[in-house]
Amino acid sequence: MKFSISLLAASLATADASVWGNLRRRLSYEKVATYSPGSQVTDHCAIDRDQRALEIELARKTNESWQNAQQIYLQGGNSKSYALITLSEPLKSEVPKGTKVFGTNAAGNEVAGKMYSTTTSGSVTVKIQYATTDLQDSYVQCQVGALVGDDVNLSGCFAGESTITIGEEVYPYTYTPETDNNNGRTISGFSTQLEDKLKNGPGAPYADFEYFRKYYGTSDYADQWVNAAFEGGRTSFTNGNADFSQYSMEGREQIIKKGTAYMNVFMYVIREFEDALDDCKRGCINCNDDPVHAWDEGVCFYAGSL
Repeated sequence: MKFSISLLAASLATADASVWGNLRRRLSYEKVATYSPGSQVTDHCAIDRDQRALEIELARKTNESWQNAQQIYLQGGNSKSYALITLSEPLKSEVPKGTKVFGTNAAGNEVAGKMYSTTTSGSVTVKIQYATTDLQDSYVQCQVGALVGDDVNLSGCFAGESTITIGEEVYPYTYTPETDNNNGRTISGFSTQLEDKLKNGPGAPYADFEYFRKYYGTSDYADQWVNAAFEGGRTSFTNGNADFSQYSMEGREQIIKKGTAYMNVFMYVIREFEDALDDCKRGCINCNDDPVHAWDEGVCFYAGSL
């Protein structure tokens, strides 16, 4: 999903990049197309790998491959990878979001991550987001989600049964790497999250989003459009409805490919740029990292990694 970013060519100042909470100054990061980001966004750029994976499955034109494609659309596989593991004993205390976590993969090599969200004392199920690197080619080595075939990469996932260090505490755990490694960022989510992020955001109402929301009559119009095309059904918008039962598989394939890129991703790119502008209005000289990172994310979602 390599789009031209000529309109986004202006660079922002270099930002402090956070790698699991440790700030360190970087002079430069790998370029995203011709854009030089000021923060680490390799994991964000990788969302286009979900687009590629679902398009490959669509092109096979079988019922099974289309089911695969829809699950990749809904569940992802390449961005914001996390493990959902079950501890053999409850957490001894509350663990804040971002707390460092260390374990090993099936080969015994160290795997790093962080707590996906704050988790209460006594919990036995924990979500651990895998650490990512500054290099796009090797940004993360656990890519599962709804991916199929050779796209699945278990080499950097936590081993199925071992111990894991959360903060200063060591816990035995078990989980199934093939089914319990999921993703917190999906192309579907780019649409389903808009209600909260744009309709109710700090700068709301956002004019560009409101044009679409008012026309279709719903915030998740893109997700409804794409899923209707997958299922050969009808949309139920206020305006702009389509009956995909009248389309051939070839026609629906094009609707899905264009809809995911030009409806789902497009509006979420705008959301990131709006977020950057909101952050810049704080008037705080020490708050410059957030708008830089938000702008970098927008460029990544627009340009991709491939």
